[in-house]
Amino acid sequence: MSGSPPQPAAPARRPGFGLKVLIGIGAGLILGLAARALGPGADGAPNAVAQLLALVGSSFVQLLKVLVPPLIFAAIVASIARLRTLNNAARLAGQTLLWFAITALLAVLTGLALGLLLQPGVHAGISAASAAPPKSVGTWLDFTRSLVPANFLGLTASSKLADGSVSTGLEFNVLQIVVMAIAVGFAALRSGEAGERLLDGVGHVLVVLRRLLGWLVQLALYGSAGLIGNAVVKYGWDTLGSIAQFALAVYLGLAIVLFVIYPLLLRAHGLSPLRYFAKAWPAIELAFVTRSSIAALPVAEAVTTQRLGVPEAYAAFAVPVGATTKMDGCAAIYPAVAAVFIAQFYGITLAPTQYLLIVLVSVLGSAATAGVTGALVMLTLTLTTLGLPLEGAGLLLAIDPILDMGRTAVNVAGQMVIPVIVARREGLLDEAAFHAEATGELALG
Repeated sequence: MSGSPPQPAAPARRPGFGLKVLIGIGAGLILGLAARALGPGADGAPNAVAQLLALVGSSFVQLLKVLVPPLIFAAIVASIARLRTLNNAARLAGQTLLWFAITALLAVLTGLALGLLLQPGVHAGISAASAAPPKSVGTWLDFTRSLVPANFLGLTASSKLADGSVSTGLEFNVLQIVVMAIAVGFAALRSGEAGERLLDGVGHVLVVLRRLLGWLVQLALYGSAGLIGNAVVKYGWDTLGSIAQFALAVYLGLAIVLFVIYPLLLRAHGLSPLRYFAKAWPAIELAFVTRSSIAALPVAEAVTTQRLGVPEAYAAFAVPVGATTKMDGCAAIYPAVAAVFIAQFYGITLAPTQYLLIVLVSVLGSAATAGVTGALVMLTLTLTTLGLPLEGAGLLLAIDPILDMGRTAVNVAGQMVIPVIVARREGLLDEAAFHAEATGELALG
């Protein structure tokens, strides 16, 4: 009796990127709580579990940031070359910036409304003695100066004294990299054959960088565990008590923008919010754990092109620009709630013109955050513009990392939703891809 030959077993399906991040978050929470329960060592130093979590988390983000500067430069230069294939490139850029401003306006109005409704400054259980001016303050002059590249790579060096020794580190100004990339891209277009060879070469470099990124992202499970675990160990949730009303107002505002305003905008353009979140969630998760729009940028761009149906020629331009200028969490909701909180805490009544200034600063100055971790620059920029006490910023620094996770998640969600909306309005969106099931791995390399 003959039968059909046995079929080989199907290979086990590996968890997707979003699931890896989710598993990492769960593992990090467990390990972080365990490390807090163990407490510091006999010499007061963090225990071995806490040190391991800090090392793994910081190393993952650092490696991502190593790849981001050349990746941004190559992606924008290459995208400018691809934009030549689109007849409405200038209109796309204008529509993108317009919708950046519209959603920022909606976000800042949400923040102001919640600040006035919940009155977090009136109900704060914190002493004014704990207020202290921050070490760095953002001003409009500094913001304007930051637009001018200091060098080709946008690098700045800083030194700090700690434990009797001086350490020097390098940071990159992503906004300056964007400015340089746009300039080089358009110069190449006008440089004939030499410019074409440059654009071809940049395209090849971009392929190699994305391959490196693909390898790195395979470590997302471990990086997420380290980042969340370290946050639990370092900050816990104890510090939330004294200004819980402020934290509630910020997170409520973030939730309204993420789960009400963005879905309404998508629905208004005939798109399913559930489909959007099902596909965009991996990038939003990564933004939450890394607290950096720049670290999440490569995944956000891959999601936007491969799963949400935005043409690569447009997305490769819009998403990196959004990562430096589209900050609904850090630059709209947070400074609005914080400014109202500080005014209420010090018993200062804001005039209608000052509320208008908050709106203008949030809509026009969000690039000041430049995609880096934290929103202190934007907050102090708002406070100096309004003439509010800078010491008030010191009241909020203790819980800033906890708030920053939610802020960055909203930032990145907005950086993906705007290219989708603009592409839909301009008839460029691959709607079949947008509405299809999210299957397979993201092709990051």
